[in-house]
Amino acid sequence: MAASINGVGGVGFGGLTCSTKTPLPSSRSSSFRVQMSVPVEDKKRNYTLQKSQEAFNAALNLMPGGVNSPVRAFKSVGGQPIFMDSVKGSHMWDIDGNEYIDYVGSWGPAIIGHADDEVLEALAETMKKGTSFGSPCLLESVLAEMVISAVPSIEMVRFVNSGTEACMGVLRLARTFTGREKIIKFEGCYHGHADPFLVKAGSGVATLGLPDSPGVPKSTTSGTLTAPYNDIAAVESLFNSSKGEIAAIILEPAVGNSGFITPKPDFLEAIHRLTKENGALLIFDEVMTGFRLSYGGAQVYFCITPDLTTLGKVIGGGLPVGAYGGRREIMEMVAPAGPMYQAGTLSGNPLAMTAGIQTLKRLKAPGTYEYLDRITGELVQGILNAGKKTGHAICGGHIRGMFGFFFTEGPVHNFDDAKKSDATKFVRFYQGMLREGVYFAPSQFEAGFTSLAHSPEDIQKTVAAAENVLSKI
Repeated sequence: MAASINGVGGVGFGGLTCSTKTPLPSSRSSSFRVQMSVPVEDKKRNYTLQKSQEAFNAALNLMPGGVNSPVRAFKSVGGQPIFMDSVKGSHMWDIDGNEYIDYVGSWGPAIIGHADDEVLEALAETMKKGTSFGSPCLLESVLAEMVISAVPSIEMVRFVNSGTEACMGVLRLARTFTGREKIIKFEGCYHGHADPFLVKAGSGVATLGLPDSPGVPKSTTSGTLTAPYNDIAAVESLFNSSKGEIAAIILEPAVGNSGFITPKPDFLEAIHRLTKENGALLIFDEVMTGFRLSYGGAQVYFCITPDLTTLGKVIGGGLPVGAYGGRREIMEMVAPAGPMYQAGTLSGNPLAMTAGIQTLKRLKAPGTYEYLDRITGELVQGILNAGKKTGHAICGGHIRGMFGFFFTEGPVHNFDDAKKSDATKFVRFYQGMLREGVYFAPSQFEAGFTSLAHSPEDIQKTVAAAENVLSKI
């Protein structure tokens, strides 16, 4: 259970046991001139992004910013997005035929590796029966039992289709159960793009340099209180100034949307105590950390049981999914058992359930998290050593299969600390690593992810590439 925390959050938890403007295409027909696939087995060639450039030029005329999620637009790292063609294991291939070692993992879900053969086989069998029923199916109960048996806080669970949807549902549920409206969230923690959460939200919002989002009414966020992550005194002050009004605290137990930031040793326990003392609920947003820091998530790793939990990413095995769950008495407020309405056309669809079941089966195998911890530790320590060897201020850390690093001496305890990282240096490092065949998240404010498919050779190549790039910037 060892964790490497070098300047990030300031502590380890090994003792626990419990750019140029691109012109628009002249016509829509140009989008069909790009060869959209290449053989996976193509050998490494001279690095070019010509086809990605052509594809992006076409996409700009079809979708806002040419992408369907803002961080993919490479706004903070320059250049145009890289259009991927295929993935397998720990590697990705773009439409120009370039190969990359991937540390994004589809933003977290690919914990056992991309396009896993067992998952694909199970999906093929399930698809023979249909892709969506719009009625209950047995697979929902199978995955529900697996989640309930693994996550301490969850006695009942509701499946949805995304992490955003899960956080929307759990917020409404907390307000229903407590009869209160105000919530506390932490600066730099991202809980999806629902209106109440787009306040100091970190991640993609920070990447674009937006303090929040236009179109969000003040009335929607008036009940959202914010505090710096890892600042217990600030949370106490909020409770004192809003006595009897706060429904819940929601947080990422280990932050992944300001870069990777860990909690101070007493932080989560103090937050847990404060919610109990003030009649509020504690919500762990484990969309990122769930089944990644341990089989039962961050709450098992840190030995803190919240009242409610949101999940996503890993539990869908690469297909769209989300979930929220908690104590039975709270979850029975959800319709049709109770008055709090929430519904979804594709919720619990058989494909997502199948991929989730197969993924969790693999994660339950002995040695899974020990392997993730070992390779991620070697990766992060290798990058930190390379940075220091080449004269750069750098800090970073990891827990199991989740990691991050910043171009600053650190320590990094919160979003304000994270913003001290040298963003210009990160851009140069990022672009250099792409040319070396390594794909990190295109933002300083995103965590990285490893998988069971990452090999020691992948790690060695990445560390060697990092030293080469850092020696030139």
